[in-house]
Amino acid sequence: MNIIGITFLIIYISICFSAFSQELKNLTLDEVINLAKEQSPDAILSKHVFRNSYWEYRTYKASQKPSLDLNATLPEFNRSISKITMNDGSDAFIARRLANYSMGLALTQNVSLTGGRFFINSDLNRIDVFTDSTVNSQYLSTPISIGFMQPVFGFNSYRWEKKIEPLKYEEAKKEYASTIEEISLKAVNYFFDLALAQMNLNTAQLNYSNNDTLYKMAQGRYNIGTIAQNELLQMELNFLQSGASLNESKLDLEVKKFKLRSFLGFNENVDLQLIVPSDVNKLQIDVAKAKEVAIENNPQMLLYKRQLIEAERDVAKAKTENRFNANLYASFGLTQSAYSLQKAYENGQDQQKVTVGIQVPVVDWGLGKGKYKMAISSQEVVKTRVEQALTDFEQDIFLKVMQFNMQNENVIIAAKSDTVAQMRYDISKQRFYIGKINVTDLTIALTEKDGAKRSYISELRNYWNYYYTIRKQTLYDFEKNQQIEVDTEGVLK
Repeated sequence: MNIIGITFLIIYISICFSAFSQELKNLTLDEVINLAKEQSPDAILSKHVFRNSYWEYRTYKASQKPSLDLNATLPEFNRSISKITMNDGSDAFIARRLANYSMGLALTQNVSLTGGRFFINSDLNRIDVFTDSTVNSQYLSTPISIGFMQPVFGFNSYRWEKKIEPLKYEEAKKEYASTIEEISLKAVNYFFDLALAQMNLNTAQLNYSNNDTLYKMAQGRYNIGTIAQNELLQMELNFLQSGASLNESKLDLEVKKFKLRSFLGFNENVDLQLIVPSDVNKLQIDVAKAKEVAIENNPQMLLYKRQLIEAERDVAKAKTENRFNANLYASFGLTQSAYSLQKAYENGQDQQKVTVGIQVPVVDWGLGKGKYKMAISSQEVVKTRVEQALTDFEQDIFLKVMQFNMQNENVIIAAKSDTVAQMRYDISKQRFYIGKINVTDLTIALTEKDGAKRSYISELRNYWNYYYTIRKQTLYDFEKNQQIEVDTEGVLK
């Protein structure tokens, strides 16, 4: 056997081995949707996006609780020549060697109502001064210090976070549910892409076989003079075109299989064969009900609400930054210093500190006023956009529901048209055999037959496309008449 023959044999064996090694999966539409929601890369990505939102919310919740911090310096050593003020008021440069040690506990709590911060501190400091022969140590203790920091007329970010952050988390939960329905919608489209490719291949194979038979028959009829040469040439052209269509259909099938496999997270070792649904549910959706549950469940509604609150927050912030502001700091505690640790905690002395800081814009050349006016303008823009978006959203729900309610009839019509077109083609083919119709009429019947099959698949796709689009927008299962819930707790495990 020559080299070329061996090469072709190896290629043939490889192709056969690859084909036999593939696992064939026969999948219905529901099975494809469930696989997509469970294992597709899109589903895995959506889980991570939700987890990120969850931990963002947990971070906010943690910021609202007391925090306890330990701070320490162990030690800070300093050997230098420093300027020291002497007892007589003069300054002198003195060589010093010393070590500082400090440790403190700080308990703090943000106050959402006022925008301030409450704290309790406990500190201990020690300083060691080194001479040539001795080490002199001194302690400074603050067993307890209680205080409060409060902006008097400032912007209270805590109050706005309390409004916005829980809303963002609810929005994230609904957005996750909406994303799962979006994955179902993608699965529908990938499913019918492959289903159409399967049907096109079956049709192309059948057409190729039929056109081969018809072309051979036309050659015989031409030889006995019952058809003209142009009709023979038309049959030859039909045969050649059906061969090209068959090759294109084979390639398109592999492309569509690859896309669905990739979407579902399968590798090349899995082969897919789809079972196309033969009928649809006779479901009618009430428009008013769809609008009601959409407004209640759609994450866009929470987004619009949040955008309005954020715009209101920006106005409040710009307003407070353009006027007199004051900050109050007050603390009360006990303190003592001594040359021993024990005495540093005896007979503590009162320690108070009060600070009032003010900020008054004197001349800013209209900067503060400009920021305030910009915030007002932005708020009006947000209001207008939200109002328009709500109107468009309700109109879109209305149109989608109306399209869905009519689609059941469209599927029935397409199925009937498919049956009629197939019958017409079969009859036309038989009539051509006996010379009752010409090639043109047969070609028209073939074209309409193929078009009717594609139209039926297209109408099925539209039906399920409309249905899962409505589910995505309303987060409502109209078959079971219940809200669509997702297991967010399971996602976080």
